[in-house]
Amino acid sequence: MPKRLYYFFSSVRLTVFLLAASILLVFFGTLDQVHWGIHKAQQAYFESLFVIWPYQEGVLFYKGLPLLGGYTLGALLLVNLILGFFRFTKLTKAKTGIAMIHGGIVLLLISGFLISFMQKETQMTLDEGGSSNYSSSYRKVELVVIDKSAPDVDTVFSIPQAQFRAGETYRAFDAIDVQLIDFMPNSVIGRVSQNPGRQPVNVTRGTGVEMGLFVDRRPETHALNQSNLPSALVTLSADGKSLGSWLVSALFRDFPPQTFEFGGKQYELALRMHRTYYPFTIELLDFTHDRYPGTNIPKNFSSDVRIIRPDPHEDRRALIYMNHPLRYAGLTFFQQGFDNDDTTSILQVVRNPAWQLPYWAVLLVGLGMLVQFSISLVRFFTKSQAKES
Repeated sequence: MPKRLYYFFSSVRLTVFLLAASILLVFFGTLDQVHWGIHKAQQAYFESLFVIWPYQEGVLFYKGLPLLGGYTLGALLLVNLILGFFRFTKLTKAKTGIAMIHGGIVLLLISGFLISFMQKETQMTLDEGGSSNYSSSYRKVELVVIDKSAPDVDTVFSIPQAQFRAGETYRAFDAIDVQLIDFMPNSVIGRVSQNPGRQPVNVTRGTGVEMGLFVDRRPETHALNQSNLPSALVTLSADGKSLGSWLVSALFRDFPPQTFEFGGKQYELALRMHRTYYPFTIELLDFTHDRYPGTNIPKNFSSDVRIIRPDPHEDRRALIYMNHPLRYAGLTFFQQGFDNDDTTSILQVVRNPAWQLPYWAVLLVGLGMLVQFSISLVRFFTKSQAKES
C-alpha cells in the first residue's frame, strides 16, 4: 500500500470522521424508521453502501443529504482500526491487553457483517395439538405447484419471489409450464358484486372466477401497523395445451385450495409465504399465557413442545418461554406471540451461524481490559517499590 494511503486510512482524523458519520446515519435512519418501518430503514441505511436521506419540509437540504451506508462505514472502520493499531502501537508484552481489546473490536465488527449476511428470520405457527416441519417468511412469497397424487406426501415445485419476472415461464415437474403474467407485491382484492364499477380479473379458472373477484395494485408498504397482500396472475399450460389462467394471492390461504388435473394427477396452485422445511417436526403440546392479576398485561407465555426427528431417532420435550429460547439443529426458537384465544403459539425461528461471535468478541475485550489493567497495576507497584528502596 502506498505510504500516503496508509497514513490516510490509519489516521485518527478518519476515525473521528467515521464515528461522526455513524452518528448521523443512526440519527437519520431512526427518523425514517417512523415512516418506512424498521425493516426498510435497516436495509436502506445500515445494509447499504450509500444512502440519500430524502428532503423533508423544514430542513435546509434541497434534494437530500448524502450519507455513507452501514456497510461502507463498517468496512472503513475495520480497516482504520487494524491499520491504526499497527501504526500507533508496538507489539510488546506491555501492550498485550491493548492488542486483545483491538482484536475483540475487530471480531465484533466482523461478526456484524456476518450476521447481516447470514442471519435469516422466519415464523412458525402452531396450534395446540398440532405440529409443523416448516417455518414461513415474514415478507417474501413463493409461487408453488403441488403434486397431491401421493396419499401421504406432497411434492412441491417452488418459485421463490427473488426469481419472479413478469412474462417468465417456469417448467414444473418437467411437464407443466407456469407463466407469470403479473406480480403485485401489494394489492387489494374484492368482489365485483359488492363494488359496482369494478372490472373482474381477467382469468378463466379458480377462485377469481368462482367468486367474481377484482384485483388492484397498491404501493408496497413497510409500516409496522400495515401488511402487504401479494397477488399474481398466472397461466398454466402443458403439451401445448392451455390449462387456464389463475389469480393467486396470499389472501387465499384460508380459502379452499385451487386445484387442477393433468396426466391423471391432481395438482394445487398457490401463492404463499416462502417456506423453509426441516428434517424434524415440532409439536405443540400445551401453550400457557399468564397475566398480571387484574390486568390483561402478559406476565409470561410459554410453549411446551415436542421435537420429533426420525433420522436419527429423537423424541424429546422442551419448554420455550420469554428470554429462554430453544436452540436446536442450528436454529433458535423464540417465543414471539400467541393467537386464537391462547390456543395458538407463534415462534420466531432464527438461523444465525455467527451468533456466538459477538459473545466471544465482548469476552475478548473484557479480558483485554483486565490484562492491561493488571499489567499497569504491576508496573505501578514495581515502580513504587523501586522508589522506596
